[in-house]
Amino acid sequence: MESVGRGFISGEHVPEGSDEYYLRNRQTPRPDDHWRHLKAEEIEILVRNNNTASAWGSILVSDQFVPHHVKNCEFYGLVRIGKLEDACLEFHEMMLPIGITDSRIISCDIGDGVAIHNVRHLAHYIVGDNVILLNIGEMHTSNHAKFGNGIVKNGEDEEVRLWLDLVNENGGRAVMPFDGMLAADAYLWAKHRGDGKLMARLAQITQKQFDPRRGFYGMVGPGAVIKNCRIIKDVNVGPSAYIKGANKLKNLTINSSDEEPTQIGEGVELVNGIIGFGCHAFYGCKAVRFVMGDHSSIKYGARLIHSYLGDNSTISCCEVLNDLIFPAHEQHHNNSFLIAALVKGQSNMAACATIGSNHNSRSPDGEIEAGRGFWPGLSTSVKHFCRFASFALLAKGDYPHEMDIPLPFSLISNDPSADRLLVMPAYWWTYNMYALARNSWKFGARDTRLTARQHIEFDALAPDTAEEMFSAMFLLEVWTGKACLRAGGEPADGREEPELARIGHEALSGPREKMPDIAILADFVEHSGRDVVILKAHEGYRAYRQMLHYYAARNLLAYLQDNPAAGFGDMRSALQGERERNWVNFGGQLIAGPDAAKLREDIARGELECWNAIHGRYDELWERYRRDKQRHAYATLDVLTGGLTEERWAAALNQAVEIQRYVAEETFRSRKKDFDNPFRRITFDNEAENLAVMGSAEDNSFVAQVRKETAAFEELVAKVKGTL
Repeated sequence: MESVGRGFISGEHVPEGSDEYYLRNRQTPRPDDHWRHLKAEEIEILVRNNNTASAWGSILVSDQFVPHHVKNCEFYGLVRIGKLEDACLEFHEMMLPIGITDSRIISCDIGDGVAIHNVRHLAHYIVGDNVILLNIGEMHTSNHAKFGNGIVKNGEDEEVRLWLDLVNENGGRAVMPFDGMLAADAYLWAKHRGDGKLMARLAQITQKQFDPRRGFYGMVGPGAVIKNCRIIKDVNVGPSAYIKGANKLKNLTINSSDEEPTQIGEGVELVNGIIGFGCHAFYGCKAVRFVMGDHSSIKYGARLIHSYLGDNSTISCCEVLNDLIFPAHEQHHNNSFLIAALVKGQSNMAACATIGSNHNSRSPDGEIEAGRGFWPGLSTSVKHFCRFASFALLAKGDYPHEMDIPLPFSLISNDPSADRLLVMPAYWWTYNMYALARNSWKFGARDTRLTARQHIEFDALAPDTAEEMFSAMFLLEVWTGKACLRAGGEPADGREEPELARIGHEALSGPREKMPDIAILADFVEHSGRDVVILKAHEGYRAYRQMLHYYAARNLLAYLQDNPAAGFGDMRSALQGERERNWVNFGGQLIAGPDAAKLREDIARGELECWNAIHGRYDELWERYRRDKQRHAYATLDVLTGGLTEERWAAALNQAVEIQRYVAEETFRSRKKDFDNPFRRITFDNEAENLAVMGSAEDNSFVAQVRKETAAFEELVAKVKGTL
């Protein structure tokens, strides 16, 4: 019995001149002289209240300790108890008296004003002030606790290290999770597997980030509430966290604060993970080997395994395995499935979507890479390997072959009756402007993080999508050029791409009525022998030019707003230069290709020695990003205008106003289609009932917002033109 609560760390792990509590004493927030031994009368009261101790001399208390508030408890090892007073703690209308009752406490430090009731086993924890622990079966810390971090402690074998098998089920892209890991970190580590020096440095940095010594106690931050839980082992709990009804929490760091509290609810089982600030995990969800970014949620039976879930994301009622998911991902349906994928954020999984569910090779080694805005529609089945440009929308269907879709903002559909794949470029801009315009707004509006540790580009029109559109326009030109030659009876084989692009450009740039009625077929888009047909290529090509023009004009106007005294000449001097064509999505943050390469080089050669330094570099690049984007916008408009001059700038502004009006009108029109649909009225007896329930497109708040933005845009353009 005397050994209970003693020998937490064995002799070889205790430095000479120290005792087994040397790390605990550094963790506890109070100095040694804060504690005193129990008085004889206090021991007498404790015994009378049916308390026992392996050694009363090992129970230390503060001067404000009131023994009357401790009843029916067992104490083992060194236990230190803070202030107890005649008061209650209240949380969500539940009031509990301050004190410790009906509990077994083993070698713990307990803060001031706590309410610990019916905790059957509490061992090796430092409990903060004003904490509620109620009805807990088991809550303890082992001497080798890693709290969800992918490290090994002194004396441990490498085999016990925790890895997350992201993107690939076979572990070829595995990363070590750690507290503070960003989606950008996971991408940096999982993506660049061919750089051996970088991989070795990231592993070293992560191991070095945490103290390998044994003997750290678990922490429960001030103001936390934990109640009605079964098993909690090796878990650090942040301040103001609220945990209720969890089945099992093991090897976790739960970040939380007064301003961004994390909540964990009923039936949850979480093992081997890191949970960010302001997160939620509710209603029977399961997560094993995972990282949750800040303000992300899993609920309603969701399963998150070997995955990283980015900030501001929600997963419920579904299964997510071996994925790296960037911020602002939504997946809400019980019958959706996502496996072995890199999904670059602002994405949405519809019901019955099964992404990567059917292996079409001899082993589970396939991968899927989807750009920003990925949206597989209802009952969509996609196999490995596939790659999708940004804002790809997949129509309902079973896609039987691997795909590489290079056209952003496109609608992809399988046509089994004709045995072909259909791709409509720029679909969002042409037919669903409401959804596209609202997309950028809603993700920014829903970003409730107080501290944005992961920087995110929410705008659908940004350097990454702009470069995808440039590439898509060239491909459309080449494919159209081939189609024109075929229609004229001329062979396309052997023709150089620039020549094909010239022919295609002439056809796509002219009036629609002069466009030859030809089938435009895409090359190297699907791994099959069937046709891949490009629908409405002429409209898509012109839409891409519109989108690029709009993107460029908006960002150049932003530059002039940032620099009110600048004119066109000043803008040209500050922004002109070569167009950067390579942009990398680092967890939602866009980084120019050369900057990304230098980041990797600086890590590999040891210039960036820790994750904090790497995150500092992300911050520096984000500070520069606005100007980098404006430079890219200038180069974009320079290409579109054939050389940007002051006269062409004035004309470009006029065109930008027309595009902005188009955005406003199409936002309204695409929304109005829903209200004009007669089948959406069949459940209403009259128009008054319909309006009362559904409202009208004219009253839509987002439509009104876009119209207001359009008026402001026109006013800004008029002001800028007045300076020319």
